[in-house]
Amino acid sequence: MIFIIALFAILASVLALSLYQSYQAAILRINERVMTSSQIVATNAGWIDALAWQALRRIDDRLGPEVRTGSTSGVEDIKDAVYGLPGQVQAYVVNADGLTLYSTDPQLKPIDIRDREYFSALAKGASEYISPMLVSRLNGEQIFVYSRRLQRGNKFAGAVMVSFSADMLSSIWQLVDLGPGSTIGIMRADGKVVARYPKPPGPIDLGNYILFTDYLKKNDHGVYEAVSPADGARRIVGYRRVPGTDLVVQASAGYEENMREFWRNLYFTVSFAAATAIGVAVGAAWIASLLNRDAVRNRELERAAQQNQMLMREIHHRVKNNLQIIQSLIRLQPLPDAVKNSLFDRLSAMSSVHEHIYRYDRFSEISADTLIPSVIDPLVRAYRPDVKVDYDLDNCPVSNDQATSLALLVGEVTTNALKYAFTDGAPGKLDVRLKTLDAGRARLEIQDNGPGFTPNADTSGMGTRLITASVQQLSGQYHYEIDNGTRFQAELRLI
Repeated sequence: MIFIIALFAILASVLALSLYQSYQAAILRINERVMTSSQIVATNAGWIDALAWQALRRIDDRLGPEVRTGSTSGVEDIKDAVYGLPGQVQAYVVNADGLTLYSTDPQLKPIDIRDREYFSALAKGASEYISPMLVSRLNGEQIFVYSRRLQRGNKFAGAVMVSFSADMLSSIWQLVDLGPGSTIGIMRADGKVVARYPKPPGPIDLGNYILFTDYLKKNDHGVYEAVSPADGARRIVGYRRVPGTDLVVQASAGYEENMREFWRNLYFTVSFAAATAIGVAVGAAWIASLLNRDAVRNRELERAAQQNQMLMREIHHRVKNNLQIIQSLIRLQPLPDAVKNSLFDRLSAMSSVHEHIYRYDRFSEISADTLIPSVIDPLVRAYRPDVKVDYDLDNCPVSNDQATSLALLVGEVTTNALKYAFTDGAPGKLDVRLKTLDAGRARLEIQDNGPGFTPNADTSGMGTRLITASVQQLSGQYHYEIDNGTRFQAELRLI
């Protein structure tokens, strides 16, 4: 009897422990999903923020030294100023009296916006402003607005604004796919909600909510479980500040919806245990043994994976160091400065590839939008720090097999432009664009505003041969165009 009681006690303990571990594992999976999802939302929010401010600056620059004060009868098309911005976005330019001068909005109506804080804050002296969630007076939709003060001389000359529809978060919500009851949101640092999906009934202020009064004061990112003040639903929430902005994002998963499968499994497990106690005891012991064995195997695999990753990181780090040693050795050789600089530039381009691989732990592919600036910026600082570089780069993945060829190609074309395109002393500018064409292919353009050159003038130099070889290794083709400078254009395979 004592043996049977002890057996059942062990059974109950093992079963309780197994259920507890399953519960913790379920919570951990949800935590990992919401944290990953919050990173996706933060990336998109940072992209929207950067593009919005870029568009506002671009519109401000195009307005020139004066902002006219006429009526709305002069509304003009400025669609090119918001090219590349995601979702349903409209741009507006208003004068100091709140009258619209320019717009991309086909539904534009004469509306007084001087009471809107995105205008009044600028009129009171703010240079930039991000609005909380608003309801559009044009169509009744939920929107949020980025605005920038127009300053001409020492006077307030008006405002330039871009307005985003809250519906643009729908595609991000579908992408993170946290299931029924989930939400994503973008908030200002003061707690006011900028946009949320699914959309709430109206504006929300979370300034006194636990996220802003407690969690963000402790850490810039994390996970917590709480009842939403917006709709009273219990959720597990992943949050993080968006680097370089005044924004905070969240991605939340419905607690009940995500735990439903766990509770269903618990019910069947307990029912089966009650009906077949002895069988469950034997099965539980066996399952516990398997779980323990799997846990040991998983830990061993994890340690092996971490060790392999550390070794790969060390290999690429050593390759980068070896390239730098080679540069130092070249510096000691009695070579012409032009030859040394050419070798330095090409070795630096290759070094950038290996640095990106080990720094970002991207051992299968890296992102072109971070690799290309890391190649070009050092060249600009070395040759012509007065040259302005404008980047318009898609987030194109580049396989490690193609990364070195791309880095050498970008470095060689940029070096040619910096050395030969700006000889007249005029302000120099480079436009660097990379656009996705289809799976694995992209179009690269590097354009300067120099006097241009004859593309076929010299096809025998080392630089030309290196460009041709790099393009061939990238399974592409290239050509030059002379149009207010020299434009290098190539279609390449990056994966």
